[in-house]
Amino acid sequence: MRVLVLGATGYVGGRLVPELLEAGLDVRCGVRDPARLSGRPWRAHVEVVRADVDDAESMAAACRDVDVLVFLVHAMAGHGDFATRERDGARIVRDAAAAAGVGRIVYLGGLGREDDRLSDHLRSRQAVGREFAQGPVPVVELRAGVVLGSGSTSFEMLRHLVDVLPVMVAPKWVDTRTQPIAVRDVLRYLVAAVDPDRIPPGVYEVGGADVLTYRELLQRYARIAGLRRRVILPVPVLTPRLSSLWIGLVTPLPTSVARPLVDSLVNEVVVRDDRIRRYVSFEPTGVDEAVRRALQRVRDLQVDSTWASAGAGDPSGPRPEDPDWSGGAMLGDVRRVATTATPERLFATLCAIGGTSGYHSPRLLWSIRGALDELVGGVGLRRGRRHPTELLVGDPVDFWRVEALDPPHLLRLRAEMRVPGQAWLEFHVETDDDGGVHLVQRARFHPRGLWGRVYWYGMSVFHGLVFPTMARRLVRAAEADSGE
Repeated sequence: MRVLVLGATGYVGGRLVPELLEAGLDVRCGVRDPARLSGRPWRAHVEVVRADVDDAESMAAACRDVDVLVFLVHAMAGHGDFATRERDGARIVRDAAAAAGVGRIVYLGGLGREDDRLSDHLRSRQAVGREFAQGPVPVVELRAGVVLGSGSTSFEMLRHLVDVLPVMVAPKWVDTRTQPIAVRDVLRYLVAAVDPDRIPPGVYEVGGADVLTYRELLQRYARIAGLRRRVILPVPVLTPRLSSLWIGLVTPLPTSVARPLVDSLVNEVVVRDDRIRRYVSFEPTGVDEAVRRALQRVRDLQVDSTWASAGAGDPSGPRPEDPDWSGGAMLGDVRRVATTATPERLFATLCAIGGTSGYHSPRLLWSIRGALDELVGGVGLRRGRRHPTELLVGDPVDFWRVEALDPPHLLRLRAEMRVPGQAWLEFHVETDDDGGVHLVQRARFHPRGLWGRVYWYGMSVFHGLVFPTMARRLVRAAEADSGE
């Protein structure tokens, strides 16, 4: 069975494609710019065609010889009247699918009672579903509310608000009920909906195991993220426009993305018809588990070599292709230095870091940092190393621990010092096409709450003195050992 996925460059689409491949389906991705899929680990296992939902000719070609079409395109972040653009695009896709003999359309829309005063965003989502239903092709419309997964717009808005603000001024929608759903459950429903033998055509509501207010959701996130309980002060005068501007100020989400979401928060999005569970039987994920999974950082964002290995991972976590604002805040310092040493010699120098060898930067500064860590109950620099030059995954290196070791390419140390967040010191040895060797040194920090950010920026003077010197001296030491 050949499945055409429209929206494969988006959050859900990028996670759905490997799931469809894992199910043994033939996948075609229709995208405006095929180059945007060039870095995906599953790119070699799918057919990619140029397709624009606003262009009837390209859609006719994309739908040719397709059994099922999955529609995951949203226009809400664009300019102008997104609702009109979404309806017009749905008509073009519907007619192209009908002309090509497509057997089924699967569409992911939005929850909300049709007799309620829905926001423009939710009303548009449901209008697209009705446009599809007016055509001759059978349609399965899944309606979901807040999707919990690192990288989803709703979850990232939640994450950044709670991480940054110990005290929040919130509009009255903070007490609106919602039924969030984990992205892994959304994918399960979508894969099932592609199969005509599993789910009959119709409109189905999907949600997670818990119904709670947004206030409760904010506090749940804070607890699971290890943050103090947030103070939430509801006020009646904060309009959706002011709310979206405020979100744009304190989070990295663009205001154009935040505004339609904020408008929708006034509507209760709760499953009232769970017929879908007659056809797809599994225990929905609860909020706590969904948030916990979403917070599991993908610490090494190198792209896997096959779609199967990518599909085997947890879709709740961030992916390299997600927007820059997804995955939570990741602060860092990156240094890149060319060297004449061989990759093997450079890597051997890296593996001798710490302990009596020090960090190839002012020893006094590191001694002060170690003393400060001991002062607050940390291990400081007193642990040293197991061996002066050899490392194994799991070895302690002062107040670091070896998390990843791939000679002669990668050494990653995870910090075990007392800091308000998670920190890594990572070294990559890279060789370019001309045979040149480079050391890429990365210090990365995932802050926990407001104090995590205060800590990182407060340490900027220390970082500015230590990290540039460290990278240069590591390269010099490797070259000296090589006799360069």
